[in-house]
Amino acid sequence: MFKTMVPDMFVQSIYEIDLNRLQYQGIKGAIVDLDNTLVEATRPDATPKLVSWLDQLQGMGFRVMIVSNNNRTRVSKFAMPLQVPYIHRAKKPLSPAFRRAMREIETKPEETVMIGDQLFTDVLGGNRIGLRTILVVPVSEAEGFFTRVNRRLERMVFHWMRQRGLLGWEDQK
Repeated sequence: MFKTMVPDMFVQSIYEIDLNRLQYQGIKGAIVDLDNTLVEATRPDATPKLVSWLDQLQGMGFRVMIVSNNNRTRVSKFAMPLQVPYIHRAKKPLSPAFRRAMREIETKPEETVMIGDQLFTDVLGGNRIGLRTILVVPVSEAEGFFTRVNRRLERMVFHWMRQRGLLGWEDQK
């Protein structure tokens, strides 16, 4: 079961993702979590650096969709000015939002990457349906109650992974 929580890649932030490598690997679409992946959960809009990154991503031909468990107000106010499509109240790690996102950006699982900051929502959900998964370090430590609970559970899973040599990225540090 824990193996479905092992991401394909781990990076300190979205800005460290090698977009050329993803493109070379046949990735055409990116499903991206919002809170603590793109910006802090308390930040209402995108930073100039994030706007530039999204422009680069889309300029390279990647189709992008924000998929968040947050509510419509939060996600729409963030995504609409960027003209990035979104799904709110996604209920990750359940599959329907991931499948809907791929339908809307017209990609197949093997052509899609899920980028997020949580093992139990983003990585687990993406891995369950065959997406590439990239785990990023959360951009902020300020989190809601349920996310804090998830973080405690994540630490246990990381410990289990470390014992089994599943954290290949640790050798890269």
